Order: sequence, then structure tokens, then C-alpha cells
Amino acid sequence: MSFLDSMSISGSALTATRLRMEVITENIANSNTTRTSSGEPYRRKYVVFQEKTNDTAFAEFFNKPKMTSGGVRVLEIGTDMSEFKYDYNPSHPDADENGYVRMPNVEVVQEMVDMMSAYRAYEANITALNAFKDMALKTFELGK
Repeated sequence: MSFLDSMSISGSALTATRLRMEVITENIANSNTTRTSSGEPYRRKYVVFQEKTNDTAFAEFFNKPKMTSGGVRVLEIGTDMSEFKYDYNPSHPDADENGYVRMPNVEVVQEMVDMMSAYRAYEANITALNAFKDMALKTFELGK
């Protein structure tokens, strides 16, 4: 694995993790949205990652063996189809005849834990990129 491959892997992880944080932020922002354009409460979204393999043409062009891992990519942004929560609030405009309101299936505490996890992953990849940069600078200093 070359130096640039390592940077590419960390870069792909940064991009994927940033998207994960955006989805988590959307979930938190819509945790009280009882009516969307479809007429039902907001449904929680989640990100599915997949291992990204290096491009074969790239490997052949540089006469390098194809790596099995080239970082991470977002496979899909899924929708959590679990049941909605119910809240008793007869004065709410979306309340049913019994006074219950269907609420989004978003648990804010779980989303905050997911956000902390994503932040730590982002932070770890920034640290790795900084280490790569420092190694490159040291290598250039050796040539002086």
C-alpha cells in the first residue's frame, strides 16, 4: 500500500463519516416532526457503509497489484421502518380520535450517541491524515 493510498482511504472515510453526521443531524432536527409530505411522521434514516475496492484500471496504469480495500463508501441511506411512538396530546392537530399523536421513531439520546461515535471516527481519520502529512514533510527534509 502506498502513501497516497493511505491518504485516499482516510479521505473516503472522512467523506462517508461527514454524510453520516449530516443524516444524524437531520434525524435530530426532525425528532418532533409529526407530518411530512407523505402525511405520516418523520422516519429515522441511517447510513450503510461498504468497503470500497481500488479501481482496477488505476492499479494497472501504475503497474500496481489491485488492493482489496480502498477505503469506505456509502452504499445507501436507509429508512428505519420500525413502529412510530405514540404520545398522548389531545390538543395536537395531528391527534387521532383517542388523543394520541404518532411521533417519529427517532430516539434523540441514541442519535447523540451515534453522533459522538461518528465524531470520534472523523477525528481519528483527521489524526491519520495529519500523521501522513507529517511523514511526508519528514521525508522531504531527509532529501535536503
